[in-house]
Amino acid sequence: MSGAPSEGRHDFSRNSGRDIGQSPGQDFDLEFDRRHIWHPYASMSASAPVYPVASARGVRLKLADGRELIDGMASWWSVIHGYNHPVLNRAARQQLKRMAHVMFGGLTHQPAIRLARRLAELAPGGIDRVFFSDSGSVAVEVAIKMALQYWRAQGVEGRSRLLTIGGGYYGDTFQAMSICDPVAGMHQLFSGAVSEQLFADRPCVRFGESWEPSDLDSLKDLAARHCGEIAAVILEPIVQGAGGMRFYHAEYLKGVRDLCDQHGLLLIADEIATGFGRSGELFACDHANVVPDIMCVGKALTGGYLSLAATLARAHVAETISAGPGAAGVLMHGPTFMANPLACAIAAASIDLLIESPWRKRVARIERELRAGLAPCAQLPQVADVRVLGAIGVVEMRRPVDIGGTQRRLADRGVWARPFGKLIYLMPAYVMSSRDLRHVCAAVREAAALEPV
Repeated sequence: MSGAPSEGRHDFSRNSGRDIGQSPGQDFDLEFDRRHIWHPYASMSASAPVYPVASARGVRLKLADGRELIDGMASWWSVIHGYNHPVLNRAARQQLKRMAHVMFGGLTHQPAIRLARRLAELAPGGIDRVFFSDSGSVAVEVAIKMALQYWRAQGVEGRSRLLTIGGGYYGDTFQAMSICDPVAGMHQLFSGAVSEQLFADRPCVRFGESWEPSDLDSLKDLAARHCGEIAAVILEPIVQGAGGMRFYHAEYLKGVRDLCDQHGLLLIADEIATGFGRSGELFACDHANVVPDIMCVGKALTGGYLSLAATLARAHVAETISAGPGAAGVLMHGPTFMANPLACAIAAASIDLLIESPWRKRVARIERELRAGLAPCAQLPQVADVRVLGAIGVVEMRRPVDIGGTQRRLADRGVWARPFGKLIYLMPAYVMSSRDLRHVCAAVREAAALEPV
């Protein structure tokens, strides 16, 4: 075999990457990025502009050109303590001295035990069996597997579908994608490959409004007609996140729990976006005093340092699966980086940092200031709605947002946000100052005013 590189391949050791656009000594080769790196929900033939970040500290992103942007997104809602936090940096350094990673199959370690104990202590009552995974979407996949195996371990056939509500978002892997909104999600692109699930009308009664029991009628009807097919009901409690940023009534969630009990169905709560204080309660289920059978957490779990998620289950779920015959008694999942020690150590430190902080007061202050700062947007003719819950502020336009143009206008005002669909929304870190939040809200008001009527 010749030592020369095969035809059609690059010999990086000789070319140093220059033949594919890399410029020696250039820190940010944006042309290489444009030609070779796929960004989320982006086209390789018409990539949107990207902003090169050189460093991050507190609530600010420092760009390569020296500009600083106040981050109103907390990096997709995960960096709740701000960037480069000394407590989390110290936890990372200390763990690196011991080990960055070790497989979790047949082994265990102190960071995983400590983190699992903290999650079991804080989760809604009785959810104390913890399965670690790499991301929120995978945590949802694991939750679905748990629900399917729960019934199969009992010898029950046919319970293989999921009942959910329209307007949801659960991730981009296949089973998670199958329960995302069937209209605004990716079902059309993957029709025939995505499992067919059951979708009730999305809740109409908003959080804090007068409760109307008929809001549950669609879900009740589907549960009654398809009970023998349903493995679980799955939903995002109180806050529907990336499917539309809607906030629904706590009584709806209570009604779903009662409905599951009535029909003997499992309830899965996706707390990936809402967990760890985002909605004003530690978990959104706490607004309704509801305990799900299975719960998914992620995003803010590590304070935005590393990707880590967990699927928690009540004892009866874990024990039923484990008592199943043969392979049915083993939960059939095991990621390579499951319970990564470095991620677990940072996550445990992040949870301690949150619980020891005045997080409720901080989130309540952010809620008040978002309400005050975004309220004037409701007077704009191009705005359909303004809504706030906890550290979540949403301006919904009447038409789809000019995403690239709006991001550019916000960046010119020293603010980072990432609109989608008809929404310009904010989910800041809990440590953002009042002054910074006022600046961010003012920039959003200006950007909304420049959208077409």
